[in-house]
Amino acid sequence: MTWNPVTGCSKVSQGCKHCYAERMAKRLQRMGVWQYRNGFKVTLAPDALSEPTRWREPRVVFVNSMSDLFHERVPLNYIQQVFTVMASTPRHTYQVLTKRAERLAEVASNLNWAPNIWMGVSVEDQQHTKRIPFLQATSAHVRFLSIEPLIGPITALPLAGIDWVIVGGESGPRARPMQKDWVERIRSSCQRKGIPFFFKQWGKPHFNADPADPTIDKSHPMHAKGGCQLDGVVYRQVPILTGA
Repeated sequence: MTWNPVTGCSKVSQGCKHCYAERMAKRLQRMGVWQYRNGFKVTLAPDALSEPTRWREPRVVFVNSMSDLFHERVPLNYIQQVFTVMASTPRHTYQVLTKRAERLAEVASNLNWAPNIWMGVSVEDQQHTKRIPFLQATSAHVRFLSIEPLIGPITALPLAGIDWVIVGGESGPRARPMQKDWVERIRSSCQRKGIPFFFKQWGKPHFNADPADPTIDKSHPMHAKGGCQLDGVVYRQVPILTGA
């Protein structure tokens, strides 16, 4: 499930180059969807704040799939409102992801870190592992890394205090390739630390190191873009959910 109390964003690194949310926002703007009236400009959607309170059954919710909650144009008091909604609906598990790790660190002490709020940062290559210490310094009960799109090797990955690692290749137009050894190195680091490892996708079939990977086929029950096997195994490990 996705929940977008903010829409729109701006690029901060090479991981943003082929942003799917930007393409989708512009398409929705052309379709006349009111929430995307400003295209991909940062826009608050206070009318969406109460949505999770109406979901009776427990859900895993990706927060702001179409934005970054910690964008500099999102006021602290609005971020606090989002956190209040999440804390007041403990039956749901919320996954919040940002590339703006420094802003996260600046405001983290002013937020209510309820157990059902998982906090992550995006990392696309070795250079951007610099975001991880800002995450490690927060009081989030579950901290995770979204290493996608993985566009370069990561030789040193700080994993202290990290509870989950997701890796994925880039998809969509002009997608950049991902090398198998980049993924294997991260998997090995997670296995040594006992951290759940989730391999999301290769991104494109021709990026997949195994052209016979059955998950390339769209009819396969575990299909993902470009397939999702690594050395013949589908890795979809996750931490224990905290929602009621």
